[in-house]
Amino acid sequence: MDAPPPTLLSTTTLLSLLTTLLLLLTAYLASQHLLPTHTARNLRLLYIWHLFSGLTHLTLEASFLYNCFFTYIPLALSADYPHPASSSSSPAGAFLARPDRAYGSAHGDNPAARLWQEYARADRRWAGADLTVVSLELLTVLVAGPLALYVAEAIRKGAAASGRGGAGLWFWGTVLATGELYGGFMTFMPEWLSGSPNLDTSNFMFLWVYLFFFNTLWVWFPLYMLYEAYGHMVEAFTSAEGREARKKLT
Repeated sequence: MDAPPPTLLSTTTLLSLLTTLLLLLTAYLASQHLLPTHTARNLRLLYIWHLFSGLTHLTLEASFLYNCFFTYIPLALSADYPHPASSSSSPAGAFLARPDRAYGSAHGDNPAARLWQEYARADRRWAGADLTVVSLELLTVLVAGPLALYVAEAIRKGAAASGRGGAGLWFWGTVLATGELYGGFMTFMPEWLSGSPNLDTSNFMFLWVYLFFFNTLWVWFPLYMLYEAYGHMVEAFTSAEGREARKKLT
């Protein structure tokens, strides 16, 4: 008898989507309250994006790391441990060098674990402590999250002072955007090269909402940031070259 199809709009699904929308609403309301009314539309968009991205990294993705490091179940080891055949999972390369434990959100019952169990229906790597994913998420939470908030604050200060980006905005925005694009590449390229064994693309919700929409947000907006940064950098260099040329003529 065929198994019933997965429930696409479960309570956990709705709560996960509402959590994301709440973070986005927080970023939008902050832009309305903290940015001057004359702020350029592109800067306002980038402010909302970087604040939303930073909050997402430091809350939702931080909760993923919490479950990777602190949520686990014991695994049985046979009497001849540490012989390679003595564990239900090979000791070689075990997360945190603990072959007697299985780490990850799949083994938790806290709200964050349930959220990642929901996403893991589309990408099974997020149910456990996949070494590549955890390594990338450590950089994302510890570096990209604070840096995104820094970029958002640079936009706010620059908009308040002159209507333009603050000092360092375009350099650090470029660094962050490049890192986000590289992180996305390294998250999915190894999976694609191995035939996508962990991805479930069997229905609209998993493929187009969980995998495509939520992940490509961190493609389109970083690309837009690079586009804006390139324009401002070219403008700055052109202006500097013009000043040097005028100095030589005087």
